[in-house]
Amino acid sequence: MEERLQKYMASCGVASRRKCEDIILQGRVSVNDKVVKELGIKVHPDKDKVKLDGKPIKVENSKVYIALNKPRGYLSTVRDERGRKTIMDLLNVSERIYPIGRLDYDTSGLILLTNDGDVYNKVIHPREEKNKIYTALIEGNPDKSNIKQFESGINIDGYITSKAEFKVIKSYKNCSEVKIIIHEGKNRQIRKMCSKIGHPVINLKRIQIGQIKLGDLLEGHWRFLSKEEIDYLKTK
Repeated sequence: MEERLQKYMASCGVASRRKCEDIILQGRVSVNDKVVKELGIKVHPDKDKVKLDGKPIKVENSKVYIALNKPRGYLSTVRDERGRKTIMDLLNVSERIYPIGRLDYDTSGLILLTNDGDVYNKVIHPREEKNKIYTALIEGNPDKSNIKQFESGINIDGYITSKAEFKVIKSYKNCSEVKIIIHEGKNRQIRKMCSKIGHPVINLKRIQIGQIKLGDLLEGHWRFLSKEEIDYLKTK
């Protein structure tokens, strides 16, 4: 059965479907030795020969699901054209995998990776996005009005954020440790929201996605997800 090229590439563990579309438009993919530069092409997995950057790709029969504790200073991408460190430098698996969503360069904590395109799409879809829990060190000591503003929704870049949760864990003289729960995952969202209420982020770490917790996983280390965690991603 034929399927769209980007879907086939995702099932091969190349990247998410959306990212695969970008790769196709960059002219990095060939079908039967003919370079493809437009979307809409369909391929037959058993008949057509698909190559990425001149190397054949094939469907990953072995599905992999990984939790990584990303350190600051790493990009949440498969590769970087400028040669900067990416989270792939921290992993040692033979399968092609890609991150589900991302964490900012200067944010640490939990990030999930897989080569299962169906799970990726389920987790990343706006209707299915899981609550994301963070701990942050922020400047100053937010008052009740700051917290209410944060939780009710803030205009960042012309976008009103959804309702969120904000709890002060501990207050210091010039900063505060807080716990933040958001549903979305816009670019640098928490940093922008904290700046809007006058309490910029000093340090930010994600500790949970849905029911999957970072736990005691050391920074820069990774683990395979448990069966229960995989079932949760597939069914919730």
